[in-house]
Amino acid sequence: MSARIYHERQVAQLCALHALNNLYQRRNLFSKQQLDDYCYALTPRVWLNPHRSWLGWGNYDINVIMYAVQQLNCETIWFDRRRDPHCLNLAGIFGFILNIGVAVRFAYYIELPGVRSRHWVALRRIDGNYYNLDSKLAQPRCIGSAHKFLDYLRQQLRPENDHELFVIVARQRAEQQCWLMPEYRLMQESE
Repeated sequence: MSARIYHERQVAQLCALHALNNLYQRRNLFSKQQLDDYCYALTPRVWLNPHRSWLGWGNYDINVIMYAVQQLNCETIWFDRRRDPHCLNLAGIFGFILNIGVAVRFAYYIELPGVRSRHWVALRRIDGNYYNLDSKLAQPRCIGSAHKFLDYLRQQLRPENDHELFVIVARQRAEQQCWLMPEYRLMQESE
């Protein structure tokens, strides 16, 4: 693994913050205060803002991530998990954010049945390999080549996993659909 990979570790419910900083490989590119400000920009309510935990500990929703990404002239595109990830044009994609359903635990040991939470994970190509930059990992996990990465995405997006994938691309690439392989762009236009 490259020593140059930036990796923030999980603190409180700030996985969206960590995913953004890990995705862009920059310490303090975004802060908790900035993400809180984005929540208020999206919905100007001080109490019970729908875009974050009512306790103020984070747990930001996709709207906050999309708003943050737009500040860097990028767009967030929801990937329909019914599609095969091989339709993705990896050369036209900056990175990915994976949203994972996780069981909620009381005191770390007792799982609360039927209660689920969400966790944000950055995935990105660095120095020719794809990495899982999950803030809950002790260090980034190398997934490997483009082929291995697409297989990894296929596994993650299986219906029983309750995961969602968001593709992060430069704004111009989003408008031109450069994140899809050319043969799939035509299919999407005709749907």
